[in-house]
Amino acid sequence: MRKTKGNTSLSIRNKMKNVLLSFFCDMGRYIKTNILFFTFVITSFINAFLLRFVTVKNIWDLSPILADIAVILLIGSFGYLLKPKNQFKYFLFFSILFTLICIVNSVYYNNYVSFASFSLLKSSTQLLGVTDAVVENVMELKDFVFLFQIVVLVLIHVLLKRKGYYTRIVQIEIGKERLLNTLVVGLIVLGFFISTLTSTDIGRLNKQWNPNLIMMKFGAYTYQFNDLFATLKSEINPLFGYDEAVKTFREYYSVEKERQTNEYTDIFKGKNVLVIHAESIQNFLLETSFNEEYVTPTLRKLASEGIYFSNFHAEESVGTSSDSEFTYSTSLLPASRGTVFVNYFDRDYPSIQKLLKKEGYYVFSMHGNNCTFWNRFQAHKSLGYDRFYCHKESYTLDEKIGLGLSDKSFFRQSTDIIKKIKEEHNKFYGTLIMLSNHTPFNDDGQAYSDFEVTKKYTVTNEEGVEEEKVAPYMEGTKLGYYFKSAHYADEALGEFITQLDEAGLLDDTVLVIYGDHDAKLKKAEYNRFYNYDPVADDLIAEDDPNYVNVDYYNYELNRSVPLIIWTKDGKYQKKVEEAMGMIDVLPTLGNMLGIYNKYALGKDIFSLKEGEENVVVFPDGNWLTNTMYYSRSKEEVKLLNAEETVSPEQIEKNTEYAEQLISISDSIIVHDLIKKVEEEINKGVKNETKKT
Repeated sequence: MRKTKGNTSLSIRNKMKNVLLSFFCDMGRYIKTNILFFTFVITSFINAFLLRFVTVKNIWDLSPILADIAVILLIGSFGYLLKPKNQFKYFLFFSILFTLICIVNSVYYNNYVSFASFSLLKSSTQLLGVTDAVVENVMELKDFVFLFQIVVLVLIHVLLKRKGYYTRIVQIEIGKERLLNTLVVGLIVLGFFISTLTSTDIGRLNKQWNPNLIMMKFGAYTYQFNDLFATLKSEINPLFGYDEAVKTFREYYSVEKERQTNEYTDIFKGKNVLVIHAESIQNFLLETSFNEEYVTPTLRKLASEGIYFSNFHAEESVGTSSDSEFTYSTSLLPASRGTVFVNYFDRDYPSIQKLLKKEGYYVFSMHGNNCTFWNRFQAHKSLGYDRFYCHKESYTLDEKIGLGLSDKSFFRQSTDIIKKIKEEHNKFYGTLIMLSNHTPFNDDGQAYSDFEVTKKYTVTNEEGVEEEKVAPYMEGTKLGYYFKSAHYADEALGEFITQLDEAGLLDDTVLVIYGDHDAKLKKAEYNRFYNYDPVADDLIAEDDPNYVNVDYYNYELNRSVPLIIWTKDGKYQKKVEEAMGMIDVLPTLGNMLGIYNKYALGKDIFSLKEGEENVVVFPDGNWLTNTMYYSRSKEEVKLLNAEETVSPEQIEKNTEYAEQLISISDSIIVHDLIKKVEEEINKGVKNETKKT
């Protein structure tokens, strides 16, 4: 009996050994006869893995790994429909596509801490005007690592061809069978991936408000293909979903808002208005000084003499400056897909420009750059401007700095134009778009600003005498060049105000200045600024009690920009610390000018009820109040005051409010709802009049 049992056990072990041996032999033969396919799969996965490694960092999360593998297998499987000698072309095409996806997203993330969209292709011509900025500010050596996929695939193909691989494979490969098997494996992986998702995750994929979150959960290729679908959908959206959009629109505006009045109502009614679109100016500049010399002394002076909104935030998306122009003018958020100025400029938007035109104002805009940049020539007409003074059509390009005409020359020549406008029109409203403080920030800044960003300090020498020394501090850094550039822009603004005053243009004029967005510098650029030791000319240690950790929230909050409303007489002086977004400008400033837009999504800051917190909504779904900042991608709240307590209900309420605002704004933009609903109302009124 023992001998029989022993033989049986040995027999089972031999069978298992033979099965495993047969399996590995079969796998070996399968791999050997699918070398090109496996090369495509492995290199495509490595590139997607590397992209997340250099961007969102969640390289070991299971969901994006499964998603990337599923997409690669499903796409790769259709290569088997071709004969072996033609499969290389198929895999090479998708390898090039996948490589481009990784390179473009890596480059885009370097600059915007987000991921690229196919909708940008419609505005890609706008990049021609900022080629230097793209090359200088975003291209890094690591962005070219992704090219390895194409190189490896080509080398493997050449090697296989020399060895007669394709001739042998054609005799044994059954394409349809391998297609089916690979599809089944791909679908199984896809099934595992789907099992990791929640209904919330799927909803986010559909809305795609936050590219970072999609990349982290769905992987590189799912994100990009979903983005392509969303972009195509935005092109045909006006044809679909109109009824649902109108329903949502009517529900939101069902309770007609009454125009509220406060102590600032009509204080500037009938006055001329000059608006300064201050390129890349951030709030922290006003408080930053080097060796007791402030970076922006002009802005500091204006802020102290006027109404200064110190907790003001741009709400721009991929359209950056153009988004801020749009949001400021209309009190609508930027489009979730593409940019309004390029994709949706032909809509009819109620704007501060149109409202003032009804009050008899001549409305104009001015810019030293090309008239067609960001499609401004057409978009400004849509906003209601009577004329756009720009580039060589209106200016002598006598002094070029960065992307175009220098701010000092621009302001100097604009003053002469404004004088003529005042002679011809009783009231005017003008927007002047600054340019010189545009990225890239590099050593070209030395040419127009001698502002030093060094740090002076004293030491006691061996004789006991104090000596003053100078450490380089921010010299030679991008942030240092940004300070120099901003100082020049501030000087130009100061000269402009002097020129306006000398020309008698400030006596009955309101000056409005807003920063259009942050400088788009990387988080790492601020480390030296906050943690510098001048004696050692190095950074202080991370365990030093004075070390400032520039984390995600510090960086996001530091992106705030100034909003200043100023008059020469200094009659209205106030510092407003309430959190405020760009969409709140039209209701707030409009109340001062005596105009009202019933479709504004923002709020008049001075009409907030006691205890009410304003919610600043960002296009990616993040939001901010005086007490907390909510990150949608992280799904967490950062309390801005450790002593404050907030309830989950309040967080949920603010999140729902943010989603509602984004949805309503998108519906208005995509479907041109305000115009269409107004037409329906007017048509109904006419019909009722006829009946009467």
